[in-house]
Amino acid sequence: MSDALHVVATAGHVDHGKSALILRLTGMDPDRWAEEKRRGLTIDLGFAWTVLPSGREVGFVDVPGHERFVRNMLAGVGPVRLVLFVVAADEGWKPQSEEHLQIIDALGVGGAVVALTKRDLVDDLTARRRNAEIHERIAGTRLADATIVEVSSHTGEGLEELRAALDRMIADAPAPPTDRRPRLFVDRVFTIRGAGTVVTGTLTGGPLEVGQEAELLPSGQRARIRGLETHKRSLQRADPVSRVAVNLSGLDRSASERGDTLTIPGEWRGTTSFDGSIRTVRGLNHPVTARGAFKLHAGSAERNVRFKLYERDALGPREEAFVRVTFSQPLALEPGDGFVLREAGRRETVAGGTVLDPFPPRRATSTNQRLGRRIGATPDQLAYFVVADHGLVRRTDVTIMSGGSPEAALAARAVVDLGGWLAHEGAVEPSTSHLVNEVRSYQEQQPLQPGMPIGDARTLIVSVMPRSSDRSPDFADALIDRTVRIGLLVQTGASLRLPGQEVAQSERPEIRALVDAVRSAEPAPPTVKELVLLGHPLEVIRAACADGQLVRISPDLVLTPGYVAKAEQTVRELGANGASVSVSAFREALGTSRKYALPILEHFDQRGLTRRQGDARVVRA
Repeated sequence: MSDALHVVATAGHVDHGKSALILRLTGMDPDRWAEEKRRGLTIDLGFAWTVLPSGREVGFVDVPGHERFVRNMLAGVGPVRLVLFVVAADEGWKPQSEEHLQIIDALGVGGAVVALTKRDLVDDLTARRRNAEIHERIAGTRLADATIVEVSSHTGEGLEELRAALDRMIADAPAPPTDRRPRLFVDRVFTIRGAGTVVTGTLTGGPLEVGQEAELLPSGQRARIRGLETHKRSLQRADPVSRVAVNLSGLDRSASERGDTLTIPGEWRGTTSFDGSIRTVRGLNHPVTARGAFKLHAGSAERNVRFKLYERDALGPREEAFVRVTFSQPLALEPGDGFVLREAGRRETVAGGTVLDPFPPRRATSTNQRLGRRIGATPDQLAYFVVADHGLVRRTDVTIMSGGSPEAALAARAVVDLGGWLAHEGAVEPSTSHLVNEVRSYQEQQPLQPGMPIGDARTLIVSVMPRSSDRSPDFADALIDRTVRIGLLVQTGASLRLPGQEVAQSERPEIRALVDAVRSAEPAPPTVKELVLLGHPLEVIRAACADGQLVRISPDLVLTPGYVAKAEQTVRELGANGASVSVSAFREALGTSRKYALPILEHFDQRGLTRRQGDARVVRA
């Protein structure tokens, strides 16, 4: 027997024999509720499984056919790409047959088999007419090439042919991806005494393992995977695509509901809008416009939505357009996901489509080109499109937004690596040029400063970042680092300047005059206030200190580096062998007054050269 698991969803009109057929194929009754038994129809989702002649194990999601339970039907069909479509031979094509076909056609399928049930109730001529009718109905849809098998759940006629057709459908269907991010669309939540909360659903994308931490979206609640089960078998690892029951430890039953998504933390994030392509269903008797109340069905979730057609005002039957869909409660979507739009007022399916961009830019431009290139794109191609469309993306968000890898995006020559960020050169180069020009302007206006303060540069960058991007200061730091790394700017301390434009402060006459004024008056130079009164502006004093021509001892005292070095040598000599140094002893040895000696000693305390001990100082080892 093959270890591979496959999931098939049923579809078809109410009372056309879906549940009876699944019971005959599997020996399991998919109707779980007493109400379903009493009324003789499927109300909620049912599940059963069997082994086909090839050894393939297949699980069936039995969905309700009644029009009032279409939302339940959509929850079961949404994540599944293989379909067993049921039409009763005695009644033929009915309203829900058509609606279920429209839904399947809208969502897209990887394979389908049509079962013409209740064959024992009709003669051969009627059976031929029903076959012809089905061929006519499915022509031009995704079920057009489906095998039609006549079958009777009552007599067993055609069951072996149906099993063989299911085997061929599975063998011919495109293999689903199994090495991507795991995602389980929750369609049922319940509690087992002694075990805790269990969620069930169809697992896609990648595997889940016992012991992993899991995250429920959109709530963001986390829990540990205590156990995994498929077809009543306990597993250490569940692989896609399969029906999986996940036992979650530390999670209350009320924390999850149908429509949630079980994921791995950090790999998915909910979105409240997406850009996609839609195609209206056949048989519409009215145009589809953005007016009205609509519901979106994706995976096992249902959302009230608003949408906007791009470059169109209305759509007739079987017409296509790009669309922006917006909703309030987040969904975990990725490019390629199918969805269905239903009009709430008329209670009818009006369109289906494909998610193309689950995190669209706020301001959409060149819509046809931007979305058109996403149709059929691989996840790694989408990784580049994300960076190109947004201009700036956190490295960790590339996979969340595209399903592809940051490394794939970086393989494109137009993408710039900014450490924690990836940027498109079309977005980063204008910011870089703007920064360089602003630094140049700053140096021209502030010639005495060593350069633009980095804090000012950071604020400048954030203010000009694209509004569609994450306007984060850490991107500003990344851009500054890159600009310095490629040699467009030079960083000196906490300032930025242009290369080759070092401020030779010592050669500036105003700096030389200031330093001479201080040096000539040492050991009792003018205070900062007195220097300003003597015609040495404060910005000149600051520039001299920033350039190392003077040392700021205190807010009101500057000295030359040579005099500070002399004072340091003096205190070391006085404090040799652990001797304490008094202010008066230091003052006398330095030949100055207490007015200058005390601030110098306090400056040494702050530097860690000396340590105050009462009124004296001790030189630190």
